[in-house]
Amino acid sequence: MRNTGSTVSRRAFGAILAAGLLATGLAGCANSDTGSGGDAGDAGGNGKIVLGFSQVGAESGWRTANTTSIKEAATAAGIELKFDDAQQKQENQIKAIRNFIQQKVDVIAFSPVVESGWDTVLKEAKDAKIPVILTDRAVDSADKSLYKTFLGSDFVKEGRLSGEWLIEQTKSATGPVNIVELQGTTGSAPANDRKKGFAEAIAANPNLKIIASQSGDFTRAGGKAVMEQFLKANPKIDVLFAHNDDMGLGALEAITAAGKVPGKDIKIITVDAVKDGMQALADGKFNFIAECSPLLGPQLMDLAKKVKAGEQIPTRIETEETTFTQEQAKEALPNRKY
Repeated sequence: MRNTGSTVSRRAFGAILAAGLLATGLAGCANSDTGSGGDAGDAGGNGKIVLGFSQVGAESGWRTANTTSIKEAATAAGIELKFDDAQQKQENQIKAIRNFIQQKVDVIAFSPVVESGWDTVLKEAKDAKIPVILTDRAVDSADKSLYKTFLGSDFVKEGRLSGEWLIEQTKSATGPVNIVELQGTTGSAPANDRKKGFAEAIAANPNLKIIASQSGDFTRAGGKAVMEQFLKANPKIDVLFAHNDDMGLGALEAITAAGKVPGKDIKIITVDAVKDGMQALADGKFNFIAECSPLLGPQLMDLAKKVKAGEQIPTRIETEETTFTQEQAKEALPNRKY
C-alpha cells in the first residue's frame, strides 16, 4: 500500500508539474506575441498600426517639442509607437532602423542626423516591404523609391527669408557688414540648406560678407563656444546668423560676456521660433526669426495610416510657417505651444 500510494503521489506530482510547465509555456508564447516579434502588420500583437520612429536626439528645445508632438499624436491616433533616440549619431539610427525591420513594424519614420549614407538600410526596409517616411530632415539618395514621402520644412526658404530680411535692414549701408554664421550639425539637411538659402539672398548686396562660419551642432553650448571664438578672432561683428534658436541663445551669453549688447551691437537672426527664442526676440535680444515648426506629430500619424492602407501620398509635404519680428513675437508668445 505504501508503494502504491507512493506511485500515485508521484503520478499526481508529475501531472501537476506537466500542467505547470504547459501553463508556463503558454504564458511565454503570449508574452512573445504581445512583444516585438509578431507578424508584419501586427508587430504589437494587438491590431494597432506599429510605427518605429528614430529621433535625432534631444539637442534643442525644438527637438524636445518635436518628440513630445510625435508621442502625444501617436497616443491620440491609437498608433503603437516604438521610439528610439539616436543621440545625434548616424550609426545609432541605422541600428534602430534595422531593429524596427527585425521587429516587423508597419511603418518606419525617422529624422536623419545627416543627409548621406542611408541607401543600404533604406533598401533593407524596402525589401522587407516596410514603408519609410522622412520627417524634418531629408536624405540625398538618388533612389526616391526608398522612401514614401518627406514631411517637414523648406530649409532653403528659411535661410533665404533670413537673408532677405537682412538685405532690407542694411539697404542703406555704405560699408562692409560683417556677418558670422553658426551652422547646424555638419552634413545635416537644415545646416546645408539654411546656409545655401542665406548665402543666395545676401549675394544681392556685395556689402554683406560672411567673415566666419562654423558648426555649433544645434546646441546652446556649441553656440556659446563658437561665438566666443568668433568674438576673439573678429573685432568687428555686425550680424550673427544662427541656424537655430538654441545656438543663438548660447551666443547671447558669449556676446554679453564680451561687453556687447545683443540685438544692438550685434544683430541676431535665428531659425525655429521656440519659446525661449521668441522671448529673446520680444526682449530685443534677437532681431528676426524664421519659423520652423516642430509640431509634426499629427501629420505624421495621418501619413502612417495612409501608407499602411496603401494610399498614394505626395512625395513631399511641407509645413506652413512664417517669420517673426519683435512686435510679432510679443503678440504670438502668450499662445505659443512650444
